[in-house]
Amino acid sequence: MQSPSTATQEASASSSASGFSFTRLTGLASRNRSPRPNSDGHTLSTSNALFFNGPRTRRKTRASLSLNAKSSAGSSLPKFINEFNSFIRFHCDKVVPDSFASIGISTHENNGATGNDSNGVLGEEGLQLNGVEADRPKKVLILMSDTGGGHRASAEAIRAAFNQEYGDEYQVFITDLWTDHTPWPFNQLPRSYNFLVKHGALWKMTYYGTAPRVIHQSNFAATSTFIAREIAQGLMKYQPDIIISVHPLMQHVPLRVLRSKGLLDKIVFTTVITDLSTCHPTWFHKLVTRCYCPSTEVAKRAQKAGLQTSQIKVYGLPVRPSFVKPVRPKVELRRELGMDENLPAVLLMGGGEGMGPIETTARALGDALYDENLGEAVGQVLIICGRNKKLQTRLSSIDWKIPVQVKGFVTKMEECMGACNCIITKAGPGTIAEAMIRGLPIILNGYIAGQEAGNVPYVVENGCGKFSKSPKEISKIVADWFGPGSKQLEIMSQNALRLARPEAVFKIVQDMHELVRQRNYLPQLSCSA
Repeated sequence: MQSPSTATQEASASSSASGFSFTRLTGLASRNRSPRPNSDGHTLSTSNALFFNGPRTRRKTRASLSLNAKSSAGSSLPKFINEFNSFIRFHCDKVVPDSFASIGISTHENNGATGNDSNGVLGEEGLQLNGVEADRPKKVLILMSDTGGGHRASAEAIRAAFNQEYGDEYQVFITDLWTDHTPWPFNQLPRSYNFLVKHGALWKMTYYGTAPRVIHQSNFAATSTFIAREIAQGLMKYQPDIIISVHPLMQHVPLRVLRSKGLLDKIVFTTVITDLSTCHPTWFHKLVTRCYCPSTEVAKRAQKAGLQTSQIKVYGLPVRPSFVKPVRPKVELRRELGMDENLPAVLLMGGGEGMGPIETTARALGDALYDENLGEAVGQVLIICGRNKKLQTRLSSIDWKIPVQVKGFVTKMEECMGACNCIITKAGPGTIAEAMIRGLPIILNGYIAGQEAGNVPYVVENGCGKFSKSPKEISKIVADWFGPGSKQLEIMSQNALRLARPEAVFKIVQDMHELVRQRNYLPQLSCSA
C-alpha cells in the first residue's frame, strides 16, 4: 500500500509534459486511502500511518513536483506541476486516515521541503505527528473481562464517574478485549474461568502456577505471537486517548503492541486494580503510566514488582458513584423495599449469579431470628438472588416465621445496603468496599482461592466483620448482633466507615484527566505538500 506522498519527484531540464502520466501520479498519491466504517460504526482506516499491519519502511512525507529554473519544456509543464501539487494538497486534507490518539489534520506550506518541524514527530510512514490539543471529545477505552462480576462493576463505575465529572468531554467505551477481539480459544476466557472456579483445585493450581514472572511473561510472549494483530485492531477500532485496564490479563499483550508501534508516549495507559489485598502478579507492568491501588497492601506489591512510586496511587476501590450520595433514612428505604420499618435487618447475597449456600443460610437465619419465648421476630432478612431465578422462586415459596424479602437482580444495591444493619456475602472486593461505605459489618461465608483469600484477614483483622462457612454459626452471630452483642455491631460499623473510600472512583478519573491535561501536545497527523 502506498503512502499519500510516496516520493519527491523533480523534473530535469530535459523533461517534458508528455513524460508524466497524471493518472499514474493519482494512483501513487491516493490508493485505497479513504477510511471505512466497521460493523460497530467505528472508523477503520486502511492507512499505514499508524496501522499495525502496514510495512515498516520509512518514507518521506511530502510529495511535490518542482521545475528546474533552466527547464525549457514550455508553459504547459509549470501549469501541470501546479495542478499536481494542488491535487496532493487536496488529498492530504481530505483523505488522511484516522488513527490513534486525537488524530487531526493540519496542512503546512513549506515549499515542498521534507525536513521535520521543531514540534513535529515523524510516524512510521513518515507522516508527521504534530503536538496540538484537539477540540474533539477524548476517548477512553476500558479493558475488562467477565471473569467474575467485579471487573465489569469497576468498569461501569469508572464510566459513570467520567460522565458525571466531565460530561461530553470524554467518550467512554468498555470492551472485553479477549472475548470480542481474539479468536478461539483465547475468546473462551470467561467460560474457562467459570469452569476453573467451580473446580477449586484446578483454579488454585492455575492461579499459583502462573504467578512466577518467568511463567506468565513467557506465556504472554507466546500468546501475543498469535493474537497481537487482533489485539491491535481491537484497540485501533476505538482510537483511544486513555486505555484503562481493570483486569490482570489486560496489561501485557496490549502494552507489547503499543510499545512495538511507538504509541506508549501518545496514549495514557493505566491499571485500576480491583483486588483489595492479595492479587496476581500479572496486575503489574512497568510500562503503565499509572497503577491505581485499592490499599497499601497492594501498593507494596506493586513496588515489589518494580513499579516506581510516581506510577502508584492509592485511592481505594472504584465503586458506583451512587454510593457517594448521602444515605437516606433506613425507615424510608425499608418502606420502599417492603420490609419491616422497625426490625434490624441482615442483607444476604451471593453475587450477581446468586451462588453459595444462600438457601441454607436463609433457613438458619429464619430460625435464629425468631424468639420462641416471645413468639415474635427479633430481626428480618433481605435476600438478593441475583440472576438465579430458581433460587428466587424457591425462597419466595417458603412460609417464613420472620419478615423476609426475596429479590432477584437489583441495580440499586446502595439502597439495599442502606436499609440493613449488616451483610452476609462471599469475599468479593467490590461488595466489601460498598459495604464499608455504608458502614455495614460483614460476615464472609466463602472466598475464591487466590485473589480473594487476602480479603478475609483484611476484613477480620481491621475489625470490620467475621468469617464463617457454617450457616448455623453465621445465624448465631447475627442473632447476637441484633441482641446482647449490639455494641460490637456498632463498633464494627465505625471501623468499616473508617476504612471506606467513597471518593475513590472520582479521584481516579480526576487523576486520569490530569494526566491527559499534562500532555501539552497530543499527536496530530499532518500532511504537507
